[in-house]
Amino acid sequence: MKYIQEYRNKALVRSLLEHIHAYDGPEVHFMEVCGGHTMVIQKFGIPPLLPERVKLVSGPGCPVCVTSRQYVDHAIALSRLRQVVIATYGDLIRVPGSTSSLEKEISRGADIRMVYSTLEALSIARENPSKKVIFLGIGFETTSPASAAALIQARNQNVRNFFLLSAHKIMPPAMAAIVDEDVKIDGYLAPGHVSTITGSEIFRDISERYGLPVVVSGFEPLDILQSIYMLLNQLDSGDIKVEIQYKRVVTPEGNMKARRLMNEAFTLRDDWWRGLGVLPLSGMAVSDPFAEWDAERNFSVEVEPTREQKGCICGEVLKGVKRPAECPLYATVCDPANPVGTCMVSEEGACQAFYKYGNV
Repeated sequence: MKYIQEYRNKALVRSLLEHIHAYDGPEVHFMEVCGGHTMVIQKFGIPPLLPERVKLVSGPGCPVCVTSRQYVDHAIALSRLRQVVIATYGDLIRVPGSTSSLEKEISRGADIRMVYSTLEALSIARENPSKKVIFLGIGFETTSPASAAALIQARNQNVRNFFLLSAHKIMPPAMAAIVDEDVKIDGYLAPGHVSTITGSEIFRDISERYGLPVVVSGFEPLDILQSIYMLLNQLDSGDIKVEIQYKRVVTPEGNMKARRLMNEAFTLRDDWWRGLGVLPLSGMAVSDPFAEWDAERNFSVEVEPTREQKGCICGEVLKGVKRPAECPLYATVCDPANPVGTCMVSEEGACQAFYKYGNV
């Protein structure tokens, strides 16, 4: 309770807002590239507290949202194989594929299990030696070390019926692609959870190449407001750099053990992002020493042609060029109970955050 009071202190909020409102420069657009930040910003109603000239823009920070429909279709095809168990985090179960979803496949008899960790999926494999357990690995640098650890344990413990279907991605290429596409961005609120693993240094190239301030932010309302104030200070002073607001968790170098796990189990490859297309060296493929545990290399299935949902503008929302309410499906045929697009499925999706907290 003391922690919550400290980071939601009304007097500190008022003080920070006074400093933010003192900004008298041109209109600026700051993009958060973390779904957790998007949820906090909307939940606590931060945008209306800011001056008109300071705009917040949601970016590609939701891992479920940026994952391709082709990946979901691939997972659905794998779930239809005999003696296969699909293990996945909960959000992915409801993501629509081209003609089905994992949720629908469960109703048709597929063995699809929601897990809370990769090690839980590994346990399922050990307990069911006659079955082949495929874990659906999605997420950015935050979740990929856990997938890497599962691969390493599967090898070390000789668990031959565990496999990973990787859709893991890294964040900096997406941040660069958004700027390259001339989306109006004057600074980045960098993702706190990702940065606990990678450290803040991975954003240095973004800041130096594009002349953009970058502040790694925490997840409390005061964290967000202080990060906005730090971005404005950089623009005012002209001292553009990468700063850490979330110092209680993030360091410049990050978690070296987790980074070593990722480097051992994965190799970078080109990957597809919703709204941005194929970005060079933005995805994580299972590395050759772990080929025996790579679902892509060990299962041959026919994946149906990918069909995107007509009218859904999730890609443009993720890129920051449109807001959820500009979608013709938003809050009409698409809502959290019946999501049409991935941005409405996940709690970290911009559409669900805006819908849930009544913001447009």
